[in-house]
Amino acid sequence: MKFRHRGRSFSVHDDSGFVAGSEGLLFGVVVYVVGGLLMANVWSVVDAKSAVAAAAREATRSYVESPDQSSAEQAAQIAARNAIHGQGWNPKGFSLTMATGADHTFARCVRVRAVATQELHLVRIPLVGAFGSRVEVSAQYSELIDPYRAGVGGEAVCD
Repeated sequence: MKFRHRGRSFSVHDDSGFVAGSEGLLFGVVVYVVGGLLMANVWSVVDAKSAVAAAAREATRSYVESPDQSSAEQAAQIAARNAIHGQGWNPKGFSLTMATGADHTFARCVRVRAVATQELHLVRIPLVGAFGSRVEVSAQYSELIDPYRAGVGGEAVCD
């Protein structure tokens, strides 16, 4: 089957109208794959940030609600690891640091701060590479030990 347009004759089986189609398809697939891997890396960082923020918050809450300092340390570690595990992350790359006031006592109105850190392994992206093979995502949360709580030493004067 032949037809004419502006003085040129074309055939149905003619490929003269096909300009750089195969290269464009290949480039599109490469962009799609690289973009998908990049978005997966970005999402893993966002998800890890959410998980460590929850772990820091739960650790701090468990610490300030404990009856004494020794049980508070254990309760904070357990609560943080349970929060990380509950979010679907492996507690193997997780660390938690608890800090109290300047004199490190467990008393009323003492500010307790938890810093949670999760280590991520990034996927290497073709043509882009990796921005480091590992990334640490951290979050912190702080709270005061209840000034009106029974059984805790110290004066109930909060700043």
